[in-house]
Amino acid sequence: MTQTPTQNQTAELTWRDGTLPVSTRFDDPYFSLENGLAETRHVFLAGNDLPARFTEGFHIAELGFGTGLNMFASLLEWRQAGFTTPLHFTSFEAFPMTADEMDKALAAFPETHTIATPFLTEWVKGARRIETQDLIANIIIGDARTTLPAWEGKTNAWFLDGFSPAKNPELWEQPLMAEVANHTAKGGTLATYTAAGFVRRNLTVAGFTVTRSAGYGRKRHMTTATLS
Repeated sequence: MTQTPTQNQTAELTWRDGTLPVSTRFDDPYFSLENGLAETRHVFLAGNDLPARFTEGFHIAELGFGTGLNMFASLLEWRQAGFTTPLHFTSFEAFPMTADEMDKALAAFPETHTIATPFLTEWVKGARRIETQDLIANIIIGDARTTLPAWEGKTNAWFLDGFSPAKNPELWEQPLMAEVANHTAKGGTLATYTAAGFVRRNLTVAGFTVTRSAGYGRKRHMTTATLS
C-alpha cells in the first residue's frame, strides 16, 4: 500500500473497544493491543537505552507521531530522571490526529494523559512547534521522504514508529533510512518494533550496526541499531 500525503490531510480513524485508535487508511492500530505504554517503554525507551543515556539537551526524533504517546512517555522518564531543562523531541507525521483524538487515545494511559494538557492546548490552536517548561516539541507535518531531508537537525535517538512495513512500506525504504542516518548524531541509536528483513537490510546499508532484540508481547523480535 502506498499513501502519498497531500497538504492538510489528517488521520482517518476507527476506535476498537472505544479506546484503541485504528488507522483506516493503513488498517493498523496505533499502539499495542495489550498495553501501548508498556510497549513504548520496552521498544523505544529501553531499545535506545533510555533513560540511562539522557543528558542535557538530549534530542529524540521519530517517524510517526500518532497519538503522541511515545513523546509523553519519554517526557515522563525525563522528569523522573531529574532533568528540569527541556527535552527536545522532533517527530515527522503525514496524517496528524486532532487534539480531541489524541486526548481520547491517551486517556487509556493516565500517566501520560495527565501531562499532555499543555501540549494539546497549543495543538488545538494549530501550533506544531510547542514549548513548555521541560519540552521543546517540533511536529513536522508532511511526507517524511520530503520533510526529513529538508530538516537541519541531528538527533541522539530515533523512534521508528510508522505503520507496519507491509502496509506502509514507503516509511521504511532505503533512501529514507539513509536520511535517518544523515540526521543522527555520533553514537546515536534507533529502535523500532519491526524486525522485517528488508528494514534491517536498509538500516545496515545506511550505516547502522543492527541488532535483532526481543520484542514486546506477542512480537518475538524487534530491531535496535547504533550508527556505525
